[in-house]
Amino acid sequence: MDLITSTDALAAACDRLSQHPFVTVDTEFLRETTYYPKLCLIQMAGPDPADACLIDPLAEGMSLEPFMALMANRNVVKVFHSARQDLEIIWNLGRIVPEPLFDTQVAAMVCGYGDSVSYEQLSNDLAKAKIDKSSRFTDWSRRPLSDAQLTYALSDVTHLVKVYEALVSQLQANGRLEWLGEEMSILTSPETYQADPDNAWRRLSGRLRKQKEIAVLMEVASWREREAQNRDVPRGRILKDDAVIDIATSAPRSVEALGRLRTIPNGFERSRTGGEILEAVERALARDPATIPMPERSRGRNSTGSVVDLLKVLLKAVAEQEGVAPKIIATVEELEAIADSDEADVPSLHGWRRKLFGDKALALKNGQLGLVLERGRVKLREIAADPIARI
Repeated sequence: MDLITSTDALAAACDRLSQHPFVTVDTEFLRETTYYPKLCLIQMAGPDPADACLIDPLAEGMSLEPFMALMANRNVVKVFHSARQDLEIIWNLGRIVPEPLFDTQVAAMVCGYGDSVSYEQLSNDLAKAKIDKSSRFTDWSRRPLSDAQLTYALSDVTHLVKVYEALVSQLQANGRLEWLGEEMSILTSPETYQADPDNAWRRLSGRLRKQKEIAVLMEVASWREREAQNRDVPRGRILKDDAVIDIATSAPRSVEALGRLRTIPNGFERSRTGGEILEAVERALARDPATIPMPERSRGRNSTGSVVDLLKVLLKAVAEQEGVAPKIIATVEELEAIADSDEADVPSLHGWRRKLFGDKALALKNGQLGLVLERGRVKLREIAADPIARI
């Protein structure tokens, strides 16, 4: 089993695959020591087993232009499983997002396989194949790769052919193929893969509530993100999350104050990096309070908490009844928003989700729908409009 190591061979393989209605794709990468994932291997396959191939992006002189052209070919559906990280790599290298796109993990959720179903389970259930996991933790950057490693890598796309075909058949049979549109639009949006340093604070904001803390968090997190991007190292190599939180809560304004924080390594406060952190703190404290977007507090603990609890039961009942993973219908945050307002602008109150769940959620909230237990299962019951009939 040979790796494609030349641009000409890659172009020929991509030309063959472009003749098919779909191509399955997977990548192997490393990101333990870098900010941006390092692409180490590309796997592709199509309906014809003879077209399955492995591409070595690390080969000397290799240009991925033919691969990028195939990813941009709108006549060919690109099939991934749990596509987000693969798409991030393709975006970083070629500034394109493959379209049209089909993510088998998302499709499986619509077909009732639960939240975040694994490729191994789908391969076993739909392709009747078992994946050899012995090469899962391979260092894909090392060469040469063994036959066992290459066989494992190729199986990630060859079995995916049957998985894709089976899921499409199920979606067409139950009329849910169009349900994937919204999820795919999120995955194919370049904004999904653009790491804006000015938004880095949001990942850590759940622990903080004071306006000054948020201001410091915004500046320090933004500084750290830019440093990590510029040096192409993981965020934690620049500054650990706990240290960012400590700085946000204490807002140190001197070398001594920074050095007293338990999460700051000895001597760090007197380095160039320590000085830049102190500058970030000063920028934060000088900010106009009107420019500091406070994170929204959870609605689940206020007066709507009991409504949210009922909506969770309803969501689980609807998901079981319809054979759809709850996660793809509504999130907890959406349930909190619905509990707070009938006019909440959330996905579960739009499109197919509203027909499936949103209208029922509003009816339950407004006393027009009830939940009852029948033989240990939750069932939905309409409640009569006549108030006397409810007593």
